[in-house]
Amino acid sequence: MSGDEAAAGGIQSLDAALRLLKVLAEAGGAASLSDLARRCEMPPPKVHRYLASFLNAGIVEQAGRSGKYDLGPEALRLGLAAIARHDFVNRAADSLTDLAAQTGMSVLLSVWGNEGATVIRWERAEVPTVTSMGLGTTMPLLHSATGRAFLAWAPPAAITGRIEAELQRARAMPGLLPDITPDTASVAALRERIRGAGLATADGSFIPGLVALAAPVLDWQGEAQCVVTLIGTLPAALAPQSPQAQALVDFCRAQSVTP
Repeated sequence: MSGDEAAAGGIQSLDAALRLLKVLAEAGGAASLSDLARRCEMPPPKVHRYLASFLNAGIVEQAGRSGKYDLGPEALRLGLAAIARHDFVNRAADSLTDLAAQTGMSVLLSVWGNEGATVIRWERAEVPTVTSMGLGTTMPLLHSATGRAFLAWAPPAAITGRIEAELQRARAMPGLLPDITPDTASVAALRERIRGAGLATADGSFIPGLVALAAPVLDWQGEAQCVVTLIGTLPAALAPQSPQAQALVDFCRAQSVTP
């Protein structure tokens, strides 16, 4: 190890090799030696030496006729092992206190349970929000920020029955859903709007005096493993570019594992 490598706390050649693997993973498919060298900004002979080692280890494989390189079976084994060990819920829960301090809002962590979106963790802001919600509270799917985040990112099969039950209730109680009509077309349009925005919101028309923003922690399939929700009293927090909204989106993105 050179003096520069020791000072940097790593091995430069290994850093370069890992950068090559990352570029190959992000290529979206098999790539040629010249293409990989260009993307890594490394000389082709150097890239070839790294690829030869990866081939020997089974981390990379080479197509027959094209000679292009792609991730191999050992890369798949490593990825599956990482997936199996990733605990989305506890990993997010460990950082909720920091998010509450950063935003000045109370923070909920919810998972999808047998009864729907269920609160399993609550971190109160320095100035607590007065509400009857607490651990174990089940949030409605169609008229809460938490539920709407699950609506947008939960596996469809998991929420289909809940959607229909809440639509029936909304038809019997006019005004329950103030911003949509109680039909499947409106729900589908709402889902797309939320996905486009990257988060769900609820203003005082849902919970008088309170506002909420919710975003998902996504797995490798782009589905919600849990939802993080900010609750407070400032309507300005609902603006897409508000510091609170940006902090929430950044937090959930950091906790997610997406393709």
